[in-house]
Amino acid sequence: MALTGRAALLAALGSIPVGVLEPGWTGILAVNGSLALACACDFALAAPVRRLVLTRSGATSVRLGESADVTLTVGNPSRRPLRGRLRDAWPPSSWRPGTEVEASRHRLSVPPGERRRVTTRLRPTRRGDHRADRVTIRSYGPLGLFTRQGSHQVPWTVRVLPPFTSRKHLPSKLSRLRELDGRTSVLTRGEGTEFDSLREYVAGDDTRSIDWRATARQSAVAVRTWRPERDRRILLVLDTGRTSAGRVGDAPRLDASMDAALLLAALASRAGDRVDLLAYDRRVRALVQGRSAGDVLPSVVNAMATLEPELVETDARGLTATALRVAARRSLVVLLTTLDAAPVEEGLLPVLPQLTQRHTVLVASVADPHVEGMAKARGTVDAVYEAAAAAQAQSERRRTAEHLRRHGVTVVDATPDDLAPALADAYLALKAAGRL
Repeated sequence: MALTGRAALLAALGSIPVGVLEPGWTGILAVNGSLALACACDFALAAPVRRLVLTRSGATSVRLGESADVTLTVGNPSRRPLRGRLRDAWPPSSWRPGTEVEASRHRLSVPPGERRRVTTRLRPTRRGDHRADRVTIRSYGPLGLFTRQGSHQVPWTVRVLPPFTSRKHLPSKLSRLRELDGRTSVLTRGEGTEFDSLREYVAGDDTRSIDWRATARQSAVAVRTWRPERDRRILLVLDTGRTSAGRVGDAPRLDASMDAALLLAALASRAGDRVDLLAYDRRVRALVQGRSAGDVLPSVVNAMATLEPELVETDARGLTATALRVAARRSLVVLLTTLDAAPVEEGLLPVLPQLTQRHTVLVASVADPHVEGMAKARGTVDAVYEAAAAAQAQSERRRTAEHLRRHGVTVVDATPDDLAPALADAYLALKAAGRL
């Protein structure tokens, strides 16, 4: 019969009796001296793995949903060519499901004394720090009969940042901010407490803004215009307790809260306000304080990257005390937490007066769009029961929000897709009303 591939090579060396290769063979392959010599030569000619020099370069951070390239440089200081395969191991969440084998394995050919680069493309599916594991290299001899194999530790970390999907709303919010700040040609100026300029009265202006002294000096009625205050202080407080772990759609509530906080941080820093961040459950999980306008957003994004919900009940007293310590001067305290009745009534409401006495407080919460869908369901007995349960849940949230409003708190309750723009609008409304 015709022999092909490795079998033909071994038969040529006299290592395999041809009769054994006939169909239905049951014998045992005999390894003779020629095969032993061939294997020994193949092993000796394979490039040593332990002596290889490996270094990394490439991306150190990436937004969730995007790809990051990490380059591995393999140096071969030996006198033998390296022919082999390389596996660059990373945590399973560094790739989309089913793509790890293709992305992490590479063919390698490095001549003696030279270097070659291989690039591993990561596509992380979770936030946080992704650390490289071992690099395993299998070096083949020229015949491919024997291999050398070894592993190297080549440390590297890629930080996966929040995706910041709400940044698409930033241009429209900045346009509204410019209107409030008077940098666009609009007839109606934003309310505020800092005097800006005088202009001629037009129909619809608030008569309380008329400057009677300036009017007496000229023939037309003059009104004062105001601009929103700058250099205000904003403290973003993320509740990372157990309620933030509840999944809404495909992500925890904490992720939607972070996305809303990022949009507000970007908007407030552009408005000239100072933004700080506090993440808390029973202890401080992250704190960003005293950053400049240009540095605040990268610092907040970096601090949020490693945050995960903690399955503990949030200590409302500790959160309040820490917030008061961080925000020593009057500030807008934006608390991103739940509107569930029990945590608010038993935890937040008893300590809320400590915050409202010194600060303007805004509470933002993530609503479940599935509950809204259930409330509209009809047609079957099960759907009617689901609608009744959803209506009861919505009624409890509205009642909890009303309790907060009675304490002077502004409340934003919206679904994950709407929370970020709704929170930004609430901030702009407070700024326009001069309440910051």
